[in-house]
Amino acid sequence: MKKQSPRVIITGGGTGGHIFPGIAVAQEIKRRYAGARLLFAGTGRLVDRQAMRQYGFETQVMHGSALKGGSLGQKFKTLVKLPRNLFEAGKLIWAFKPDLVFGVGGYVTGPVIMAARLLGVATAIHEQNSVPGLANRILGRIAGRIFLSIPASEKYFNPAKCLCSGNPVRRDILAVGRVAAERPVLLVLGGSQGAHAVNRLLPAAAALAKDRLPVGFKVIHQSGVTDEAAVRQAYADHKINAEVAAFFSDMAAVYQRAALVVGRAGATTLAELTVLGQASILIPFPSAADDHQRKNADYLVKEGAARMLAENELTPEILAAEIVSIMTNRDLRRQMAENAAGLARPQAARVIVDECLGDCIV
Repeated sequence: MKKQSPRVIITGGGTGGHIFPGIAVAQEIKRRYAGARLLFAGTGRLVDRQAMRQYGFETQVMHGSALKGGSLGQKFKTLVKLPRNLFEAGKLIWAFKPDLVFGVGGYVTGPVIMAARLLGVATAIHEQNSVPGLANRILGRIAGRIFLSIPASEKYFNPAKCLCSGNPVRRDILAVGRVAAERPVLLVLGGSQGAHAVNRLLPAAAALAKDRLPVGFKVIHQSGVTDEAAVRQAYADHKINAEVAAFFSDMAAVYQRAALVVGRAGATTLAELTVLGQASILIPFPSAADDHQRKNADYLVKEGAARMLAENELTPEILAAEIVSIMTNRDLRRQMAENAAGLARPQAARVIVDECLGDCIV
């Protein structure tokens, strides 16, 4: 008999790039199945806690640590703790009795997906980036279904399991539709954990650019917690009209005000830029695993949707020149926005829910 109230565990987190696609899938499940019960099995990090407070989903903190990176000793400790983490995940799954366990990346995903597989529960994972992380590369061997954000990523997995769904975007951002802001507002996004190099460069670049930009130029800057005070002071020293915050909870409202976005090239940010149709300057995080942010950015740059600048070659002067060239050229900015919108996959969450739950739940 078909069920009308699915029970789903969404596991992963630790960064906005992981947690926000999970939230988008959860929102689509709740939209479609009002009686659905959802549980997020995550890391307990600040970004996870803030997101869960904002969106109100039930949560369970899982233990674990990353295998990739760190010392040999840290990797050994991770492996030693794996049986305990697997047992913890198994207890959670046994108690919750999910119809589906859906992984969105991050080290906590591993034990939860593994335990679900051992207990015979349907599993699926989503890979946001152009190059999958270690956890998803391993889990791709056991997960029943693999969803991808960027075409050609299936080469890292069994292609028969893969579907390029796109990267799910939260409903509050989808509701904005295409952005057509014409005021000279620059939005700076450092990602959920901030970006020190971006935070350091932007105030100086804005100071060099401001006299070449239209009257009313303003910066909205998401700095992360660590640099918030320093970034605010830097803009004040340069006499730049700037709104600085560690995090913005209402990103939909923030995006609506921006004519141009400068930020990292995390997959979730890029998905949001495409569904909103916004021109951008991307500064990939150079230490991202397997250089995946540069490869993410390439996808937009090749289609004329964004400009990319390498952090190790970047100066305030170079960044200022790029900002001025786009913000003072309405036709260029509109063309970049059109190109970005052409890459959008706003139905990503719907596709995933259809594939995961459509056959067994009405």
